[in-house]
Amino acid sequence: MRSDLFASLISGPCSAETRSQVLQTAEGLQGLPLSYFRAGIWKPRTQPGAFEGIGDEGLQWLQEVRTRFGFKICTEVATAEHVRAAVAHQLDMVWIGARSTVNPFTVQEIAEALQGTGIPVMVKNPINPDLKLWLGAIERLERHDIQVIGAIHRGFSVYQKTKYRNNPHWQIAIDLKQARPDIPLVMDPSHIGGRAALIAPLAQQALDLHYDGLMIETHCDPSSALTDAKQQITPTTLSELLQNLEPRSKSDQLLSELSELRDKLSLVDDGLVELLQERMELSKEIGYLKRNHNSPILQVQRWEETLKSTVEKALNAGISQEFAELFIKMLHEESIRIQLALLSDQSDAN
Repeated sequence: MRSDLFASLISGPCSAETRSQVLQTAEGLQGLPLSYFRAGIWKPRTQPGAFEGIGDEGLQWLQEVRTRFGFKICTEVATAEHVRAAVAHQLDMVWIGARSTVNPFTVQEIAEALQGTGIPVMVKNPINPDLKLWLGAIERLERHDIQVIGAIHRGFSVYQKTKYRNNPHWQIAIDLKQARPDIPLVMDPSHIGGRAALIAPLAQQALDLHYDGLMIETHCDPSSALTDAKQQITPTTLSELLQNLEPRSKSDQLLSELSELRDKLSLVDDGLVELLQERMELSKEIGYLKRNHNSPILQVQRWEETLKSTVEKALNAGISQEFAELFIKMLHEESIRIQLALLSDQSDAN
């Protein structure tokens, strides 16, 4: 891997399980341009009863990794107690996980504990797709004089089964980058993909989208991992993945063609906005009719027929079912909002 492709590479096991596992994984990562060696010490699991981390003992193993291999070391913190333990063991960086970012009280506790330590902090996106929560966590750290902050895009939880373990929601990451271009943005393809086979294509997307780095989970024997076995790869596989990444050309011809296509996209987007405006006006007219004839806002049979018909048309047009359903449901929700507002206005007038 060329050292200029990404500013940072963070790798290591999902969980520190045993001393030998941690050291063997670190040994396999020698020779790679590693910015930090990572390992989970305290693991907030979805359900109790699963392996929830080795605890403070694992911090000593991380220190040994730094001594033996020269890697900087980092782990996730979720409480002030975790921060104090990380500081006591002189970790070089910590990150705040998705389950913590979603809770401002937790972020506040961590920020207060980190104040004055000088430790760099990275913030994973919240588990639900909420840009304000992500930005808010970063701002809380800044208010406690944390000087070096980064962001990690690890995807967002979804109820429905999709290709990814965690939906990327690319636009949220793009919006974060636009709102805070000063904050380095790292992708975590292990958690987005949830499967080893998806890590390489996601890493290529990170390169194409100009992310600043990667956080990839590696394990000396992924099949025996106590946590997230399916999304970990060996250090050898990581080395091959990095070697196969391809920087995209930035030739003048390419830039010219991209500019032309983007202009066309802008025209299409303008047309979409006009169509949406027209649709909302029609929703208002329907709302007036329903109000004047005391008709219910939601007509379930009509909605089910519309959803089914629209999704079928979308599939025939090569549009994914997931996107089509999400889009039409958002339109329907906005139509209901508009019509309910009309009823509310009438009630206020009476």
